[in-house]
Amino acid sequence: MVAPETCRIVDAFEDALTASADRLTQLRAPGGDLGAELANSRQLMNWLFDGGWVRWGWPPEVGGLGGSSLIRCQILERLALHGYDIPHHLQVLEVVGPAVINHAPQLAPAVLPAALRGDELWCQGFSEPEAGSDLAALRTRATVRDDGRFVINGQKVWTSYGAHADRMVLLARTGPVSDRHRGLVMLLFDLDSPGVERRPIALAGGREELAEFFFTDVVVDADRLIGDVGAGWSVAMDLLQYERGTYAWLRMAICASRLQKLLRTTDVNPWDTATYPLAGAAVGQAYLSLAALRARTSSTLGRLAAQETVGEQTSVDKLLLSTAEQDVLDASMALLGTDVLIGDGPEAQRWRDEWWYSRAASIYGGAREIQHSIIADRVLKLPRETTVGR
Repeated sequence: MVAPETCRIVDAFEDALTASADRLTQLRAPGGDLGAELANSRQLMNWLFDGGWVRWGWPPEVGGLGGSSLIRCQILERLALHGYDIPHHLQVLEVVGPAVINHAPQLAPAVLPAALRGDELWCQGFSEPEAGSDLAALRTRATVRDDGRFVINGQKVWTSYGAHADRMVLLARTGPVSDRHRGLVMLLFDLDSPGVERRPIALAGGREELAEFFFTDVVVDADRLIGDVGAGWSVAMDLLQYERGTYAWLRMAICASRLQKLLRTTDVNPWDTATYPLAGAAVGQAYLSLAALRARTSSTLGRLAAQETVGEQTSVDKLLLSTAEQDVLDASMALLGTDVLIGDGPEAQRWRDEWWYSRAASIYGGAREIQHSIIADRVLKLPRETTVGR
């Protein structure tokens, strides 16, 4: 049950959103142009920060208002259901921000306020060419100098928003590759530092939303350390529960908004199953998947807000997210048909881009097969598969 105080704040937010509709409508992102979307994202973050709405649940020392993070999550769901994109800046911050607060409390007040206002866009440097879902295989090296600073050499790839980001939360290795989970370190550093080269990567729809990075003797100050040297793996695991929990809630809200928009704008009546049997089945499946995702992530958010360690159980959230996202965009294909496939207008392009993006939902953040293995091994404690005759 939602607390009365949360209901009061969320109702006040909706009133403010309605009162500012003329100003904010221009911030609804156009399809296809990520640069315009990020500019709108920044302005919307500024408005949300100035009104205090996005500050709920963050500690006062980083620019927040305190209180429960559940208030902020409810506000963001309402924002999406009113047809606004949840700011890209915030989608990243919801994942990496808690790790900075939990593991670098002395650093958080210096760096988080600008990100919370939307003045900076951060990204997450985890995946590498030889270390995608298997993060323990990463090779990017952080050498500790005598003065305590770090020197970064290596490569990262598939970095969301990397082509536009100002700062990166980086997972690197201080020990040998054979150490696997041991000998890792997490750092925050500026992407305009000498020695950083970035190359945009275009998605199937043409949007340059990802980037590849090459680091050559990049110097990072010792005070940008998140956690302890050698403890990077535990910090990463803490971060991932927000990536698979809080982020899944945000994507749920976005997908629910997309489905709502579909049903409001299409001429197809999916409930007329005699005329549109495929559309009805697709929309029904999308609703079921979203309901399952919402139920699961609302439980996870409550546990995270209570400072519980959810850990590997968030792999369930990630699986439900990938299913829901793909089901919603499959419903768009069923409802819009050839308009999505061959249409030239911006709306057709946006639906086409989002359908392509949804195909990656079962890969990014840990592939579906990896999540199945985590659930089987670490959550359900199932016996490992054996081969007869060996």
